[in-house]
Amino acid sequence: MEKIYFYSQDQKYGEFSNFAPFGIEMDGIWYPTVEHFYQSQKFIDSDYAELIRKVENPKKAAELGKSQKYLIKPDWDEVRLEIMRRAVTKKFTTHSELMELLMSTGDAELIENSPFDYFWGCGKDGTGQNNLGKILMQIRDSQEA
Repeated sequence: MEKIYFYSQDQKYGEFSNFAPFGIEMDGIWYPTVEHFYQSQKFIDSDYAELIRKVENPKKAAELGKSQKYLIKPDWDEVRLEIMRRAVTKKFTTHSELMELLMSTGDAELIENSPFDYFWGCGKDGTGQNNLGKILMQIRDSQEA
């Protein structure tokens, strides 16, 4: 099976990254990127969540998402996959050019080639869970049905 690796926006398939500049509307609110939405959903404090939504770039949103100063929702570990699935699905259904790109990958395995992230990506040694890649493949498969 062909493998397609993605990570950085300046590389091929960089549009698959949550940092890519494709906004989404979730629950009537606009987020500049999936990363902005995802990070803002972690926190109980709605003012802090709004601060994350409004920051200038996804890198800053990710940094704020690592804060230890604000309480994370107690069920975060249980809901984070579904929150990401909803957001990524919205990104690809909102931006038809992205859906076309996703569909063009056929049945290739999609792998987020993050050297740091063993949950969403494949990690430095390739042993990560690749949950973002799995979500993308699920979206692709659901469109073929």
